[in-house]
Amino acid sequence: MIIKRLIVLMATALSLAISSASALEGNAEAGKQAAVTCVACHQANGGGMNIAGGESWPALAGLDANYLYKQLQDMKSGQRNSPTMTAFANMLSDQQKKDVAVYYSQLPAVQGNGGEKATKEELAHGEKLALSGDWDRYIVPCKSCHGPDNQGAGANFPGIAGQHAGYIEDQLRAWKSGKRNNDPQNLMLAIAERMNDKDIRAVAAWLSRQPAQ
Repeated sequence: MIIKRLIVLMATALSLAISSASALEGNAEAGKQAAVTCVACHQANGGGMNIAGGESWPALAGLDANYLYKQLQDMKSGQRNSPTMTAFANMLSDQQKKDVAVYYSQLPAVQGNGGEKATKEELAHGEKLALSGDWDRYIVPCKSCHGPDNQGAGANFPGIAGQHAGYIEDQLRAWKSGKRNNDPQNLMLAIAERMNDKDIRAVAAWLSRQPAQ
């Protein structure tokens, strides 16, 4: 029964990735101006910052514009719980959200940090989860939804290869606890709730060391 549900979820993920491919209408230059307040956390190059033991700020550069726009919408509406970001999302008009999303999507990707101290065993475990999953525990591999090499697939599945380890950990724990639930069909909850702390640390470390594109 669980396997059947996971197969349905994966099929849903594929259809969502295909159906969300339309280009977002935004102006990158206007987005650069509107993103002035974003620089303090996400840096001038959109590379964010990994903060060990604190709230890491994600790299936005090179992420899908539709994905970024959706997250800003969700933060403003409260569908995505983010105390840090809600105030900033509320400052932007709908067109400014589109402009900012397009601006960051056109920046070159920046390599994430946070996995430098991971052991070989941890990295091997993280690689297995990301590329093959753990079907004995019904954990679907990351690449099933996030695309080949985990570089992203449409508006619903961002590129996670090369993202900061601290941010990936934070989000997996948020999905697992139910604090974050703004994904389609609760796909991430179905996976994250089966992951333990060892899994989360390992896959976050391995993904952070993969090439950001």
